[in-house]
Amino acid sequence: MNRATHFCWFQKTDCMRKIISLVLCCCLITNGVAYTQVLPKTITLTKEQLKDKIMGGWAGQTIGVTFGGPYEFRFEGSFIQNYQPLLWYDGYLKKTMVDNPGLYDDLYMDLTFVDVFEKYGLDAPVDSFANAFAHAGYMLWHANQAARYNILNGIKAPQSGYWQNNPHSDDIDYQIESDYAGLMSPAMPNTASAISDKIGHIMNYGDGWYGGVFIGAMYSLAFVSNNIHFIINEALKTIPERSTYHQCISDVIKWHDQFPNDWHQTWFELQKKWSSDIGCPDGVFSPFDIDSKLNSAYVVMGLLYGNGDFSKTLEVAARVGQDADCNPSSVGGILGTLLGYKNIPAYWKMGLKEAEDINFKYTTISLNKVYDIGFKHALENVKRNGGKIEDDKITIIVQPPQTVKFEQGFTGIYPVDKKDFSNNNIKDISFDFEGTGFVLRGEAVKKNNNDSDYIFDGEIYIDGQKTETVKWPTNFTVRRHDLCWKYLLPKGKHTVKVKVLNPNDNYELHSTDYIIYVDKPAQ
Repeated sequence: MNRATHFCWFQKTDCMRKIISLVLCCCLITNGVAYTQVLPKTITLTKEQLKDKIMGGWAGQTIGVTFGGPYEFRFEGSFIQNYQPLLWYDGYLKKTMVDNPGLYDDLYMDLTFVDVFEKYGLDAPVDSFANAFAHAGYMLWHANQAARYNILNGIKAPQSGYWQNNPHSDDIDYQIESDYAGLMSPAMPNTASAISDKIGHIMNYGDGWYGGVFIGAMYSLAFVSNNIHFIINEALKTIPERSTYHQCISDVIKWHDQFPNDWHQTWFELQKKWSSDIGCPDGVFSPFDIDSKLNSAYVVMGLLYGNGDFSKTLEVAARVGQDADCNPSSVGGILGTLLGYKNIPAYWKMGLKEAEDINFKYTTISLNKVYDIGFKHALENVKRNGGKIEDDKITIIVQPPQTVKFEQGFTGIYPVDKKDFSNNNIKDISFDFEGTGFVLRGEAVKKNNNDSDYIFDGEIYIDGQKTETVKWPTNFTVRRHDLCWKYLLPKGKHTVKVKVLNPNDNYELHSTDYIIYVDKPAQ
């Protein structure tokens, strides 16, 4: 090759490099997979299109939770085998809403917050949301119930959700309640995150809060893109990379790339690396796992392996197990938003029309009502974030996802043992342990169900010092989820004493076991 030819070849090669670089700048490259979509600066929808997507989000949630309801926590540490058929038939949706209204906590919790926005506006203070759900008539569990007790007993948000005050703060609770934040923030994931910062910290912290931020962002981005891979990767930008939540979801994306046709293999990889719960006392030393990052991972599995197919998405999200109604609810809502109400397959909308005027239990809001309210709130959010509404056209300024603040609960503590500690009528009990923390589990009960409820008053002493004055209601709705706990104690031997101040022969305070934590992982 002579010098002139070499120079000409170099020029062409350099030109090709520039072209390739330009193409790569226009692509999202994640885990070796290129997606040629980038977020636009604005999107324009008709009012009909926007409302159709909002309707699809609410309807998709309802369909998903109904579909997964029979399998909720029936498959813990296992998945539903392919030979087991999953139930769905015409009329099943309405029948479930009428006969089993308590199933729909995914919806009536969302609607509690939607109702507060409707009554007090988009700038409603955090206490209005906290008090609304704390005084609601529905039963709660895990992070929600621990937060309710905290709020009713003087610990306000965000301390009500902080991990040292709430042993369930990494649980799934806000993750299943955050749909509204994304649906009222079309194409505005940072607006959804700001809403979740205020409301999600009522009951969660760290990974538990991130579950709601991530789900809300996926809903928001489903108004912009019809590419599930793009939506997931963009939404994950809202979560700090050093959090265990981000690491877990990133692993699922990586394993999907490695095993694109075998969700079972990804399930096994997830089980091996991420199934050891250290927070929720019900899930420590147990196959039960209501941890947010694990169940968020199941949501991502459903979306990735479903790849836009509504039926396959719901099926994978249910078959992976654990919270098998909430996870299909999340994927159904996200995919319903992406597709729009009209494009949800008719098979899955069987009986939906007959159910849309039924108020969800504990609320005065039906699907038809929330379709309208959600559309109204979305329009208000669009306008206050710089968008325009001109006649039938809605122009939304698209927000590139921004990373929320870093927070990580349960740092430096590791469960090392669970001791049986069965006592049926506590008045004064004590136990010794060696470590840096503990959780004592149990409950207050009535001997006779016809008796009125009672509240035990008690004191907790650690190493001879009173650390807490507590109440243990027999009323399930306002109960204290765990009897007592304390983390980050000095390393060494400790004595815990529980003293009941007002014993009553008609009621009993039971203990079941206690979990011991240490400052280093067990070898």
